This record gives sequence, structure tokens and C-alpha cells, in this order.
Amino acid sequence: MTIRHLKIFTEVADAGGMSAAAKRLHISQPTVSQAIRELEQYYGVKLFERLSQKIYMTKEGELMLSFSRHILDSFEKMEEAMSQAGEKTSLRVGCSVSVGTCLIDDILDKAKERMPECCISVVVANSSDIEKMILSNEIDIGIVEGILKSTELDISPVCEDELVLICGKEYHLAKEKKVTLSMLENELYISRESGSAERNQMERLFEENQLHLKRIFCSTNTEAIKNAVIHGRGIAVLSKRLVEKECKNGEIVILPLEGKPVVRNINSAIHKNKYKSGNVEIMMDILKM
Repeated sequence: MTIRHLKIFTEVADAGGMSAAAKRLHISQPTVSQAIRELEQYYGVKLFERLSQKIYMTKEGELMLSFSRHILDSFEKMEEAMSQAGEKTSLRVGCSVSVGTCLIDDILDKAKERMPECCISVVVANSSDIEKMILSNEIDIGIVEGILKSTELDISPVCEDELVLICGKEYHLAKEKKVTLSMLENELYISRESGSAERNQMERLFEENQLHLKRIFCSTNTEAIKNAVIHGRGIAVLSKRLVEKECKNGEIVILPLEGKPVVRNINSAIHKNKYKSGNVEIMMDILKM
């Protein structure tokens, strides 16, 4: 079994077929088929089921793919490191919206001090998208709030974050000294998109208490949500960190929701099979706030 076998296998998985993989790799289809056959013989398993001129990955194939991506990534990084020794290295970081808005700049400043030659690229998306990018090796490390589902990830706590219920200063709930869940029944609700950790966690509390809200505004952009709240269009749930400025300016009011604060963890996540380069190790150390 060689790196070439893994490259062909991974391309077949990504392309969804032998012919498509052959075209992408600029080799013949029999060569692709032979490489897959050799891998299956080497490990004594079926990697693909061939049904009605289509291929479907087996559980053994999915297991191998999770390793193959990271072996190829490590190999490419080794090639890059050896051919460009002494030049700048790179690190790909993904973070959720709240982290990207409130925390990532401080993290990057610390990283710049400790690894000045490293070129760090950042992707900001919702937590579920960041999880997918870690699993598909599109990023090296993720920093997200909320719950990650995959058992293929190593997860470490970074810090805590509080979710708060907010409204505009003129909203009818703004002057309430205490707000109960029952008072929120049928309130107009401005929410984050599906896949957002805020929606997963706070809405679980609403669901557990059979609370019904009228979702009238949904956005991937936290600034759009804050603007909608400021203009009195409804209530919303956001990280307390995200609304500090608007609360200080009196534009947004944090509603004193009865009960314990809704606190969630912000975590770092990395694939269990990921090779931890020096830069990854440094970043993980920085994230031990």
C-alpha cells in the first residue's frame, strides 16, 4: 500500500465513481480499478460495493477514508515543509460566528507573537459547518460554541460564554424587572440560522417548557439580528459578548430571564487522526485560556 493508492482511493470517494476519478487524476479507469482492488486485497475488506454500474462506500471504506484524508494531508505538509524549509508555514482555523466576532482577534494576536512566520487563515461559519470542515480536513482546528456531535473529534474547553435574551429599548418587555418563560408565549422571535449553536441550546430550553414563539426573522448575520432587535421587531438570543456595546449604548436591553443563566462552553476541536504539527500544538496551547 502506497501514498498513490490512498490518493486514488480518496479521489474515487470524492468523485463518486471510478471514471470520474480517472478523469480528475488524468489516468486510465483500469489503473484506478486496479489500485482499489489492490487496496481491498491488502486489507482483506471491501471498500466499495458495485451495484447497477454505481459504487457505494462500505463501512470499511468510510473508516479508511477518515484516515486517508489525514495521511495525505500530513504527507502534503511534509512535502511542503521539506521543499520550503525556512519559509512561512500555514495553519487553517475555523470558528463560529460568536468566536469570530469576539475572540478570534485576541487569539490571532497571541498566535502572531508565538509563531510569527506562520500564515494563519480563518473561516467564520456556524458551528455545524465548522464541524464538517474539520471532518473533511478543510481546516486544521476549530473553535466553536455549543455541542459537537462527531465521535471523531478531540474536544477541549476554551472558555465559557453566556447566552442572553435581548430586545430593543422601546420593546414592551424592556422595562420588566423579571421575565418568565410564560411571558414569552407567542412573542415575535428573531433567530440565527439552522446549525447555529445558539439555536440548538437556548431553543432546547424553550421546547422543554413547551414555549411557542413566532419566528419572523432568520439570519446568518448577527449584525442583522441586532439591527432588527434595535428596531423593535422582536426578541432574540445572542452571546452576551456580542451585545456588550449596544447594551452600553442603551440600544439593546438584556431581559432578566427567570432561572439560571444559560451558559455554554466554547471549545477547540481537532480530528483525532489529525497530525499535530508544531503550529497546531502552539495554537492548542494558546486556546487553554
